[in-house]
This record gives sequence, structure tokens and C-alpha cells, in this order.
Amino acid sequence: MNRTHIIFIGLILISFSAIIIGLISGSADISLVEFVSAFSQNNSSSVRALIMDLRLPRVFSAFAVGGLLSVSGVLMQVLLRNPLAEPYILGSSGGAAVAALMGMSYGLSAFWIDTAAFSGALSATFLVFWIANTSDNWGPSRLILTGVVLASGFSAITTMILALSSEQSVRSMLFWMMGDLSFAYSPGYLLWLLAIISLSAMIAARYLDIMSRGELQATTLGIRVPILRIAIFSITALATALSVTAVGVIGFVGLVVPHTVRLITGNKHRIVIPASVLMGGSLLVISDTLARTVLAPRQLPVGALTALLGVPLFLFLMKKSQPKS
Repeated sequence: MNRTHIIFIGLILISFSAIIIGLISGSADISLVEFVSAFSQNNSSSVRALIMDLRLPRVFSAFAVGGLLSVSGVLMQVLLRNPLAEPYILGSSGGAAVAALMGMSYGLSAFWIDTAAFSGALSATFLVFWIANTSDNWGPSRLILTGVVLASGFSAITTMILALSSEQSVRSMLFWMMGDLSFAYSPGYLLWLLAIISLSAMIAARYLDIMSRGELQATTLGIRVPILRIAIFSITALATALSVTAVGVIGFVGLVVPHTVRLITGNKHRIVIPASVLMGGSLLVISDTLARTVLAPRQLPVGALTALLGVPLFLFLMKKSQPKS
């Protein structure tokens, strides 16, 4: 058994443990005996209803979103060849926030707020792509610069909306902007999307390896760079938009998880992609479980906890990876 196998076995065990802990933990804790008996034949207890109707969809949503953001981060770092690239760098979070907060300020229903967030995220991302693509010399630097400038504009609009909104609306707006899985009860489409994107990216892992070394080398080796670039951009835009729509804006995961995985496994994308899915999904499940339980029945913003958990881990791994003098 080589090192890669050991790493994947460890990540699978961590993911499985995180999911089980997420299912049994909450304002009403469930013992392992109750958890197992809840799934026995002909059991229709309230414990089973609590797990199946409330906790299971939320835990699976957290895992799917964590995995989607992590894979999107890997792909964006390949596309932009920038270590600071992450799923929100092209303005999707800003566009989604502006559209969703405007919907909240007008008292729209959850369906229309989700629709607005999805439309805002996609519109902002493709606006960045369209502006950058108007030049024949467009490339990673132009994409990043355009995304940063538009993100600043969206941030200003978001601040204005918060300043003009009522005090009752501001709290829900802030929670949405920091990530909120309270209403994430439809994980099915997120899990399917995660599976499709992950498998597609693993199939294209060889091309991603070459693309990460530079577009000139990729072109020399016969890769159609413009087509691959548009494919990566479209996939990450869809994944990020659906993630933001489902749980709001959760930062950090898509930035640091890919780097952490590369520190542990190396740079081969056939390994980096599935490892990022497992680590990103586990990180968000653990963060959401802590958000629900630390000050229960109050809930903490999950986006803040992902950073609190991930930053020390990343710094520790980066310190260990430094060569000894």
C-alpha cells in the first residue's frame, strides 16, 4: 500500500466520521445506539424523522457544497495559474450577494431570492468573461483584474443595501453573506453536479496537468487551449452559482483546500481532484456541525468557522513542508 492509498483511506474515514458526527450532533444529541436503531426495519421513531428530514439533507448539502467549492478552486487555479485564485475571484459572490440582498430587502420569498442569487452569480461571472474577452490579448491577468474591479463595485452596492435596510433584515442578510445552511434541504442536484464535475475533471486530469504549466506548452502539445479555457470557466461558474444559491457565500474553502491537498499529495490532478472533494466536503460538514452545536440553540456563521478550522491546518502543513536547513 503506497502513500497515496493511505492518504485516500484517511480522507474517506474523515469524511465518513464527519458525516456521522453531523447526523448525531445538534441541539438534541443522538447516541450511536439510537442512531443505529433508528434505521432498523419498521422503525418510524421521531429520531429517524429528525435524521432523515432535517440533518441528513443538511449534512449532504454541506458536503456537496464543500466539494464543489474545492473542485472549483482547483480548476480556477489551473485556469488563472495564480495561487490566489478561488471560486469567487471572478465576481460571482458579489453578483449573487447584490441580487439576493435586493430580493431580501423587498421581502421576496425564498424561491425568488435563490433565483436572484443564481442569476446574479452567473451574470457577474459571464460579465467578467465578456469584458476580458473583448481584447485579443486577454488572459489570466486580465480576467483577475476585471473580476477584482467588478467585485469592488458589487461590494460597494452591497454595503449600500445593508445601510438602507431595516434592522430586522440586516441579520438575515449578514448570515447569508457568511454562509447559512439552515434552509439547505435539497442536496440531490448538488451531489449529482459534484459527481459529474469531479469525474469529468479526473478524466481531463492529464490536460489540466499540462495546462497548469502554461498555455504555450499546452498549445505546443496539441491542446485546444481556448476550448479548454471556456469549458473550465463555464463549469466553475455553474458550480459556484449553484453553491452560492444553496448556502450563501462561504469563503476560504475553495482557496485553501486545493493548496492544502497539493502540500499533502503533490500536483497530479487525478489525485488532487478527488482528495479536494473529500477534504472540502469534510471541512464544511465539520464547520456546520460546530456552527449548530457550539452555542446551541443559537447558530454561528459557518463561513467564519471554515476559516477558523482551516487556517491553522494550512499554516501547520505549510510549515512542515518547508525544507529543513
